[in-house]
Amino acid sequence: MSAAEWIATALGIACVALAARRSIWTFPTAIVSVALLGIVVFRARLYSDALLQLFFAAANLYGWINWRRARAHSGDIAVHMLGTRARTMWLGGITLCWLGWGSAMHVLTDAALPWWDAGIAAASVAAQLLMARRAIENWWLWIAVDLASVPLYLAKGLYPFAGLYLVYLALAVWGLIDWRRALGAGWRMVPA
Repeated sequence: MSAAEWIATALGIACVALAARRSIWTFPTAIVSVALLGIVVFRARLYSDALLQLFFAAANLYGWINWRRARAHSGDIAVHMLGTRARTMWLGGITLCWLGWGSAMHVLTDAALPWWDAGIAAASVAAQLLMARRAIENWWLWIAVDLASVPLYLAKGLYPFAGLYLVYLALAVWGLIDWRRALGAGWRMVPA
């Protein structure tokens, strides 16, 4: 296991724990983690995952700005739930992206597991965007991503990352519980 894998693993755990606690420091921590992770998965020919890490760097920058703005207005990082229509639209978008990206990776590259990798990538993109928007549904998606990622990384022999995603799974459950608590009696549903 390389130093990059160890550092990405440690920072990955830290950034998810910070997100579960609604700490704005999740974003700079995540940016460094995904940069290192991107290098590692590219070398393993998980191209969707490597491109996903580039997206995560940009999405974490967006989230950092969004959370700073939200905190400036209210003094806290408020969270919310999506409405039924918005949830349906997000799920449809994930499915379309998975099918399109999986097809492209299958036909155009030598990707090791193009459909599996693409499904995780599509759900991860949605989860990251929903986290940046402070929607509690991000945690349900992260739980699904973590459950799918563990066997993927085991199949590719990336055992530390498989272990990392088990830790991510526990942290995602914690994040879901903590964010539901943060919603409290004043939760609200928003259309998008």
